[in-house]
Amino acid sequence: MKRDILKIDEELCNGCGQCVPNCHEGALQVIDGKVRLVSELMCDGLGACIGYCPEGAITIETREAEPYSEVIVMEQMIGKGKNTIIAHLKHLKDHGETGFLHDGVAFLNDRKDVLDFNLNEVLHEVHNHGSHRVHKEGGCPGTKAAVIERPLDDRHAVFADQPSELRQWPVQMHLLNPNAPYLRGSDLLLAADCVAFSLGNFHSKYLKGRSLAIACPKLDHGIETYIEKLTAMIDIAKVNTITVMMMEVPCCGGLLQMVKNALTQASRKVPVKKMIISLAGETLTEEWI
Repeated sequence: MKRDILKIDEELCNGCGQCVPNCHEGALQVIDGKVRLVSELMCDGLGACIGYCPEGAITIETREAEPYSEVIVMEQMIGKGKNTIIAHLKHLKDHGETGFLHDGVAFLNDRKDVLDFNLNEVLHEVHNHGSHRVHKEGGCPGTKAAVIERPLDDRHAVFADQPSELRQWPVQMHLLNPNAPYLRGSDLLLAADCVAFSLGNFHSKYLKGRSLAIACPKLDHGIETYIEKLTAMIDIAKVNTITVMMMEVPCCGGLLQMVKNALTQASRKVPVKKMIISLAGETLTEEWI
């Protein structure tokens, strides 16, 4: 059968293993210095591990693969404890995999008398997790369709054009010159491509007074060039701060990883703020790291 499943580029993979603990299903292992997909049966194809790969070596492809088995996953996972079970079930719920979620709960319920944790506590936490206004299809959260419910009224109506706060051109990372005058001594906003389309007040609240760079860690090629440019922005342009704005989808995490890699190579240290934006345009987290 055809389904979404991980693809690992062995030329890009450096075997760091950062993706492994973020695959709750246990489908990934580091073998002979490279991350390997050790079980197609246990890979759910939802891509939770993608954002933790600093090299961009993990992608999702649709191909012939063994059907995913929630029962086999649960059999392997049950010894990992309560917190791992909760994380896995939340993962399924977040991505609309109600069938797999039902199978997993049924498996646990059949064995509740021998579990070393309280199943009701697990189910309560999972049930109350993620009261979203976004209805997603199954599959990779960065590519699957989602319906965002909004009230059909004019509470947010604007009757005058809002001014742009863009202070430069170009904005795409591949086109940016790290020595450009508008970057010197600026507060840099590094935003995922989709962020501005999700946030209604992106210009007025977040872009105003900042220089801008946009990128997509999942679709863009030549990520190593981005790291070099960010390093130059830190050392040569001497940016004051970097704010990284990412969507809630896992693959966006690669944007922050690029900044962290650049900081390890740069001679200067600058404050970095991480912001996660929901598909519905809400700020989920905002913190200096």
